Amino acid sequence: MSSSHTIASGRAMLAVETRGSGDPVVFLHANVGDRRMWRAQMDAVGAGNMAITYDRRGFGDTRAEPEDYSAIGDLMAVLAATAQGKPAILVGCSQGGRIAIDTALRHPSAVRGLVLISPTVTGAPEPVLSPDIKSLLAEQKAAEAAGDIERVIAIKAQLWLDGPLQPAGRVTGAARQLFLAMNATALRSSPLGMDMDAPPGAFQHLGEIAVPTLVICGDMDFPHIQERCRAAASLMPNASHHGLPDAAHVPSLDRPAEITALLAAFIGRCRA
Repeated sequence: MSSSHTIASGRAMLAVETRGSGDPVVFLHANVGDRRMWRAQMDAVGAGNMAITYDRRGFGDTRAEPEDYSAIGDLMAVLAATAQGKPAILVGCSQGGRIAIDTALRHPSAVRGLVLISPTVTGAPEPVLSPDIKSLLAEQKAAEAAGDIERVIAIKAQLWLDGPLQPAGRVTGAARQLFLAMNATALRSSPLGMDMDAPPGAFQHLGEIAVPTLVICGDMDFPHIQERCRAAASLMPNASHHGLPDAAHVPSLDRPAEITALLAAFIGRCRA
């Protein structure tokens, strides 16, 4: 059974979807997506669990008034309304992974496992970027300054969907169309305030996260993100690292079957 509803958090009404029943598994989207990036995984995981996902402020169908806010607080509001008091497995990609890590550090009793796909980690070493990647990022910044949203979206698709060192258009079809649509919604949303709760140095505290953790990274992602994922997995006492061939930053879109299989195996290990 699936349902869509809204959950209040501060001055926001978070757009939430749930599938199935049982142990909660919460999907946290990247800044280049929204809850739609987890469609395939929600359907599969919801067959034997309570699969939960939502749009953060400024994304998808969530509506919010301007205010400074806590992304962790928003997640905790979703858990309070959907998880029936049970600790959840948090599945986060990119900035969604950052929120999952920060929540595990701040509210450890609410988390029973982590799946981190190319996660952002505050306090991680500064990246060293190649000239080609610097050029693309500079082009994106210029397009942003010019208000050329379509060009910004196209560059983001090359950087994050195709991979920053791959040809533009590597990923085609429905995955690309969904990526473009999600980014168009986010880039056209009004400013909503600042997320005030990200701790400055989660990287230095990863050793405190004791729950089972799987860190996944595509081998076409930014080189520094691949390095950060390997380092993060080595610092957490109950973590493993999985490199995903032929994938970049958001493999739930272009490699959905592989991500779903990895999730199913991890959830099974947590249950055992």
